[in-house]
This record gives sequence, structure tokens and C-alpha cells, in this order.
Amino acid sequence: MDDKPENERPVQVLFVDDEENILRSLKRLFMDEPFGIVTADSGEKGLEILRKTSNIGLIVSDQRMPGLSGVEFLEKAKNITPQAMRIVLTGYADVNVAVNAINKGGAYKYITKPWTDEDLVRSIKEAVDIYLLKKENQELTETVKKQNEQLQRWNAQLEYDVQKQTIEIQKKNNELGRLNESLKKNFDNSIAAFSGLMELRDKRAQSHSKNVAEIAINVAKAMELPDKDIEDINVAALLHDIGKIGISDSLLQKDPEQMNLEELAEYKLHPIRGQTAIDSIEDLRSAGILVRHHHEWFNGEGFPDRLKGLQEIPAGAMIIAMADFIDRTISNYWDDDAVEFALGKARKELGRRFDPKVYPFIEKSVKKLYSGGMPRLDLVEVEMADKDLQPGMILSKDARSGTGLLLLRKGTKLDDKNIQALKRYYRLDPSSSGVFVWARNEAS
Repeated sequence: MDDKPENERPVQVLFVDDEENILRSLKRLFMDEPFGIVTADSGEKGLEILRKTSNIGLIVSDQRMPGLSGVEFLEKAKNITPQAMRIVLTGYADVNVAVNAINKGGAYKYITKPWTDEDLVRSIKEAVDIYLLKKENQELTETVKKQNEQLQRWNAQLEYDVQKQTIEIQKKNNELGRLNESLKKNFDNSIAAFSGLMELRDKRAQSHSKNVAEIAINVAKAMELPDKDIEDINVAALLHDIGKIGISDSLLQKDPEQMNLEELAEYKLHPIRGQTAIDSIEDLRSAGILVRHHHEWFNGEGFPDRLKGLQEIPAGAMIIAMADFIDRTISNYWDDDAVEFALGKARKELGRRFDPKVYPFIEKSVKKLYSGGMPRLDLVEVEMADKDLQPGMILSKDARSGTGLLLLRKGTKLDDKNIQALKRYYRLDPSSSGVFVWARNEAS
């Protein structure tokens, strides 16, 4: 027996019958069941109870009642509590009554009078169980619906958050990319500035490091060396003579062939000093190794460590060594056939000073770099004011600012962009001379 008050039980059954003795009999019959019992002696009172009570799960109504019939009552009850199960009791085995009870009143079933208690109890319990099952299913459906709605909100929020984070990550990546690009540019500018320090001291070395770097990079790319090696070769080529900053001015103006033993010993320290100067910068250490060994010879007679062959000498150092030799030779023999002359001298040193495998790549790169940069017999050198420069002209000398900064290298073919750049720099740092270009010799 359920000890809870009937109005607190999970479900109640409403019996409607105009005979009080039947209602009392029904209450006794179901007093030990887990559901509560509510009674009404008319359809009107039954409707009033339905409006005030929320947990009625089953309505059992007699068909024959004064006022509202059972079918009429159930039809109205359906509008008040559509979720409740409905059963009609009738003393007549009338098919029309049963049909009306089902169609109009939404009855679950009909039971004929007189009934047996056993059949009635079984039918009532079955109807209550169906109601509870439907209620549980409805509650589960509502729960699932709410959870789905919540999940949709979460998914929408998650999608929004992911999109927001993706945008933020993209912004940070773009910002990082710009920062890396700026750092790379600053790094390159710093290397160029270091390279320029040597040229400010040694007027004979003007554009030398840039020429060596351009030749070496083209050779390294043609030889399909890894990108990291190409970057190291570029940096090392630009800085290969930075160790000469520690050499005296008088010694700096001499070629190695003109030096005595003491001076030559001092000169041979510059690759070591060059490596030492940049070794404190971690990103330059691998380039520093190439700086140290760019005077090593293929046959082992070079300096400072007398390394021999590609097993000991880094490939980048061998490339820089030959590019260095050829550019210095050209600068000392600046004439119509200077390129061929320098290449011929380099060929004679293959297998002794230089690696023979590098030469084919060097030859192509050198001819590309100096094409248009060498004087021709039908051209003469002319000094021009920057305002008179025209696209297509070729520089016969390096264009430098008043304080000696290299602006454009000799051999450069002028266009609108670099002409405007020259004019801008000449306003900022005026030069005492004009710009030297090649012009056709009308007398030839």
C-alpha cells in the first residue's frame, strides 16, 4: 500500500459515475494501488476536478449519467487533459456507444457492465502503465529536445569561437610573417652594412663583396645546393673580407705578392679574424666557417688551416674562393677582355687552387654578371648630372653618395625606378661628381 497522500502520488485515476455506491466500491477496490483515486458523481464535477488537478493520468467514466453522457464528458475532458488515458463504462453492449467513445472522446477502450473486479483492475493498471510510459517518453523527448537545442547552441557557440580563434590565429600568423620578414630584411641590411665597412676603408674593394656574393649565389643555385647552404654562402661572400678591418691602411693597399714575410703572416690572419668577428652571432656561425676557409687551396697549399680537397674544404668556401679571385682579377684589369682574361687565369688554377667541378658554373655566372658592365671600344665614358639620366643607360662606374655609400653598381642598366632612387639619394647626400655612364663614341 502506498502511504503517500493521494494528491502527492505520481498519477491519479478519476472515476465518474452518478451512483455513489459504485464510486465507493471503486475506491475500496483500488485503495492498495500505487496511484490515487479521485471521484465525481457527474460529468460537470469531473470537468471541474480536471481543471484543478494536474496529475490525473486516467479518466474512467460511466456512459449513462444525467446531464453529460460519458461520451460527451470524455470529449470535453480530452480538451482539458489531452494526455490522460480514457475508458468508458457502459451497461449496454452497444457498438455505436463504443465507436463514439473512441472517436469523439478519444477513449482508450470501453468496458461493459457488469464487470468482474479482476478484469477491471487489470484494465485500469494497464491504462495507468501506458499513461506513465507515454509520460516518461514525452519527458524523455522533451529532455532530448532541450539537450539538442542546448547542443545546437553549444555547437553554434563553438563554431563561433573556433572561427574567432582561427581569425585571431591568422592575424597573429600574418603579424608573425610580417615580423619575420622585417627581421629578415633587417638581418640582410645588417650584413650589407657590415660588408660596406670594408669598402669604406679599401677603395679598391668597391662593389667587390657584392660581386662575389652574386656570383657565388648563382653558382650555388646552379649546383642545386640546399637553401640553407645558399644562404650561408651569400652571407659569407658578403663578409669574407671583414677580417681585413684589423689590417693597417698601408698593408691594405698592397697585393699579397708585394708583401714581405712578416706582412704576409699578418695578412693571412684575416680569415680567422673574420670568423671570430661574427662567431658570437649564432645565426652566422656556419657562414663564419666559410669565411675562415675561403683562402684554402684545392691542393692543400692555402691558409689558414691548409685544408685539402672537398673532403676537407666546404663547397661554399671553394665557390667563394674562385668568385673572389675572378672579381679581383677583373677589377685590376678593367678592359675589353677583362672577363675572358680573368676566366683564363682561373682555368690555369683548376686542380691546384680551385675545384675543377665548380668552374663550369662560375664561367656562366661571371659572364652574366659582367655582361654590359665592361667597356667597349665603340663606347666612351661620360659624366652626367642625375637630372639628365635616361632609361637604358649603363653605368660605367659605381654610383655612390657624397659620403661614399654604394647606390648602384657599375654595369647597372638604368630604368625609371633606379633613376628616381639616384635623384633622391643625391638630394639627401649630395655627391661632388655626377653619374658616369657609357655613351656611343661618335668618332669611332
